[in-house]
Amino acid sequence: TYEKVCRYLSRESDSVVVSVQYRLAPEHKYPAAYEDCLSASLHFLQHLQHYGVDPARVTVCGDSAGGNLAAAVSQTLAGRSDLPRLRAQILIYPGLQALDFNLPSYHQNRGVPLLFRERAAFFALLYLNGDALHMQEVLEGSHIPPDMRLKYRKWVSPD
Repeated sequence: TYEKVCRYLSRESDSVVVSVQYRLAPEHKYPAAYEDCLSASLHFLQHLQHYGVDPARVTVCGDSAGGNLAAAVSQTLAGRSDLPRLRAQILIYPGLQALDFNLPSYHQNRGVPLLFRERAAFFALLYLNGDALHMQEVLEGSHIPPDMRLKYRKWVSPD
């Protein structure tokens, strides 16, 4: 689905673009997609000379679930001294947190197509465990233990 976009980006930016066809949920539960993206990124970074890529100009990018994967791969690679450092990450409407679907942005945009609040929770559940049986608990926020909610409040809160 992204081949034309990738070809356009490559042509217009005079860049090498690599698109990872990762395994999808619900058939392949977490961490399958992450492992596919990390494996492809590691291979690419270890063989940059084969592709004629400047090691100082590598960027990862993704949208939606791909944005989540790009962020996760970036975090994993950030501490690696044996590989070139990533220059940047481009995250286009990434799914970055499933701790709290009651934050103001979810309520303010609850009726904005394409990704309604309920749909975001549904897809997060499919990605994590392959089913949406506990959707109501997730929407209510009861899927996170109180001690974990306190631990992550610094990063995930209305403030």
